[in-house]
Amino acid sequence: MSRSLTGLYVMAVLTALGPNAATAQGEPPDTLRLADAVRTALASNPMLQAVQAGARAAGERVGPAGAWPEPELQLGLMNRMASDFGATADPMTMDQLQLMQMLPWPGKLGNARRAARHRATAAVADTEEQARMLGADVRMAYYDLAAMDRSLDVMARTLRLLQDLTEVTTAMYSVGSSIQQDVLRADVEVARMTEEIARMRQERVAAAARLNALLGRDATVAVPAVELPEVDRELPTADSLVSLAQANRPALKSGTERVASAEAGLAAVRREIFPDLTVGLAYQRRPAFDDMLSLMLGVTLPLFAGARQLPMRREMAAMRDMAQAELQATRTETVARVVELRARAERDRNLARLYRTRILPQARASVEAAISSYRVGRVPFMTLVDNQMTVNRYEIETYRLVADFHQAVGELEAMTGELP
Repeated sequence: MSRSLTGLYVMAVLTALGPNAATAQGEPPDTLRLADAVRTALASNPMLQAVQAGARAAGERVGPAGAWPEPELQLGLMNRMASDFGATADPMTMDQLQLMQMLPWPGKLGNARRAARHRATAAVADTEEQARMLGADVRMAYYDLAAMDRSLDVMARTLRLLQDLTEVTTAMYSVGSSIQQDVLRADVEVARMTEEIARMRQERVAAAARLNALLGRDATVAVPAVELPEVDRELPTADSLVSLAQANRPALKSGTERVASAEAGLAAVRREIFPDLTVGLAYQRRPAFDDMLSLMLGVTLPLFAGARQLPMRREMAAMRDMAQAELQATRTETVARVVELRARAERDRNLARLYRTRILPQARASVEAAISSYRVGRVPFMTLVDNQMTVNRYEIETYRLVADFHQAVGELEAMTGELP
């Protein structure tokens, strides 16, 4: 009786390690493709749409920034009697039509237009940066889901195996071929794995909600299984990636344009202390005399430059310094992030390969050896369970490493444009 039960137990173990493990690698027909997810996010993400609208608004500010002030047309009914306002017989009565136009000091409007144009270009670059980072965020959520799906597959196989072990050890205990400790340990492992599966399923719900939010969809929309490609990609050197990022990252272009905008703005406010010219043309009609024309010229007097123009100049100089510092910080952060991401991707790829080629085969061989030894009573039941749980942990960790690799590569692509 004990031998047949042991044979049943061994068959359950071998079944769990065999075809079920292989079928977990396949993709179901209703798989959500990464390219489709990114395309949906770029078309529907509300935050990206807000940034795009802001860029359009910035483009519309260029024209007004360089436009002349509106001319002013005035109509005057002058020197009328208060007692008879409509009478025009008095020689001093006069009707006047006056047109006034302010002419800003040369360079003010040109620099203001140039500053607005640089800000608009920076807004367009910000839109591209937002789109790229959105793609990286979609990849992050997508591959989190992929790792969770594979982990759930491993956990489900493990749970089936532990349930089989529980049945076997219970039957063996009932005939005196096993000890109660083996039964209790199997029950504990079943309960723990059931709890792990429940926790992972809820984490997948949360991850799917995050992905749906990035895609501009309702959080409750069902997300089918997702892809998890192998880590067979070789990365360029760190120096080449840094060069690509410095040349192609939109955030750096945006920072450069904001520095140029601040420089143009500073050039404009430096001219604020110079007077603006006002030109006026007036036509007067008097009942008892010939019509008259008047030409007027006026200038602004910067009497309060210490309270207005000079603080504006210092403010814009500080804005320029801030833009330059932010650009330098973005450059430094870009270099550091590219190097960090490449190192992370290399680590994840190498570890995933190590797990697949050496660690997992050795761990599975240990389980096979433990099964053979358990059949002849040379190792305890707990050793067999521990070996199998170690294999499962290595499998889950392998999937996590593969997902981390693709996440790092996705962010690298966002910062460099496209990896060669």
